[in-house]
Amino acid sequence: MSRKVMVVDDDADIVEMTRLVLEGGGYQVIPARSGADALHILDQAQPDLILLDVNMPDMDGWQVLRALKVDDRTHDIPVAMFSIKMEVRDRLHGMQEGAYDYITKPFSHDELLGRVRRIFAALGEEKEAPR
Repeated sequence: MSRKVMVVDDDADIVEMTRLVLEGGGYQVIPARSGADALHILDQAQPDLILLDVNMPDMDGWQVLRALKVDDRTHDIPVAMFSIKMEVRDRLHGMQEGAYDYITKPFSHDELLGRVRRIFAALGEEKEAPR
């Protein structure tokens, strides 16, 4: 059974590129183009991991993360923040808000797959792929 990863980003190119990389790695991808879209989709789909962009219009990634963490149905889903911000304080803020990881964009295909595999491995849900 392949793991489901929700990708939440307002940039269609990022969503598509991430989808191609993850599907190539054997994951199912649930795309969402906004925070509100992600929360709506979560009413019907339960991903195993959420990759969540920080900078989105209307409802930013921090607001979505807070909504996920207070909802009994979603508070246990690991969330990796997805951002171009690379400063240590941004990473720390993500962890303080309840994010499991913080992935900076741009990323290489191998880096993204490696991070996703490590998250699942750390959760005890799959073995890391050989390098």
